Amino acid sequence: MSTWSERRAARRSRDHLEARPWRGPVRRYDILKEATIALVVVALLVVLLAVLFSSPDVPPVTLQAWASAQPKGFTEIALSELEGTSDSATYGPPYNHGNAEVQDLWGISVQRAFGVTDPIDPAKDFVLDPLGTVAGQPALTAALHTYEAAPKAQEMAWLQAYGRVLPRASLVGGQLVVPKADDGPVPELLSQFLAMARSGALDAALVEHAPFYTTNYTNAILFIGDSWKAQHGASYWGKIVEAQHMSGSQWGVMNETGSWPGQPWLWLYTMWYQVGPMATSSNADIEVVAIMTVCSLALLLVPFIPGIRDIPRWLPLHRVIWRDYYRRGGNPDPGSSATSTPVAQATSPVGRPTVPDAASGAEP
Repeated sequence: MSTWSERRAARRSRDHLEARPWRGPVRRYDILKEATIALVVVALLVVLLAVLFSSPDVPPVTLQAWASAQPKGFTEIALSELEGTSDSATYGPPYNHGNAEVQDLWGISVQRAFGVTDPIDPAKDFVLDPLGTVAGQPALTAALHTYEAAPKAQEMAWLQAYGRVLPRASLVGGQLVVPKADDGPVPELLSQFLAMARSGALDAALVEHAPFYTTNYTNAILFIGDSWKAQHGASYWGKIVEAQHMSGSQWGVMNETGSWPGQPWLWLYTMWYQVGPMATSSNADIEVVAIMTVCSLALLLVPFIPGIRDIPRWLPLHRVIWRDYYRRGGNPDPGSSATSTPVAQATSPVGRPTVPDAASGAEP
């Protein structure tokens, strides 16, 4: 076995050999011609693939559309936000201290390790605070004051009373009519909340506006997502998911409209959800993240992994690229400075070879 010093000396010798100026044959190489061909080929492929596999231009899902299409279902989810029984209210880190959606891997929970980094109170952030921005509604202002001044037990009693009669609600002239109950200010709050959503004002109220770009749609997404957990396929969101075949029985991604190139790179993530044990695991998200972390690290460390890093040497792809050189009897031995794989010589746009540096000793 060679010693460490011998391997180090051999490596230095190889590096010195590879750093020597090229003295073998050269060939013409027009980089502008190659770039033009590559651009045209890629452009044609993009157009062809866009025609064959482009995504539908699906309109965005909004709270306004949801409240207009399913006023009763929308009000049911709003009620669950106030009661603190929605998926968002019981989710867990990073939004709150619940445990409904906490996942772990081998007993280790990354969610709990990072803690509550984006605190959200659905009752306040999704319902009460947006209602507080409505002006010119004295009845709503009074109802908000009454509700927020009441003890928690009284608030819950009102909400439960409203929840018992809400299933018997009906639509009259496009308006949601809920039977009377001992529910205090809750009917006024939720009727105004429904009206706010139908007007489109709630969509704007739930989006956190940044100084330049508006990119934080967390509250709106969580609110809409709560309908999936509570109402599943009967919800407005659930019907859209089923129509797009994205409920989980089929895997893949749909291009995100207006954000090219969208989500095609996510196919590798979604694939793992169809493979056991992730397909049926309650900890599928953290398991997929762990798998993708290992795969990403392996990709980054390819140059340092023995065997894998040597694959290009085992696969004679260079012989295909430089087939005309080897057809003329070129020596593929990288240890020979006079016959190692040739380095392409650049040319000017008109095809004239550039003059090599005199110090290199290369001959055109």
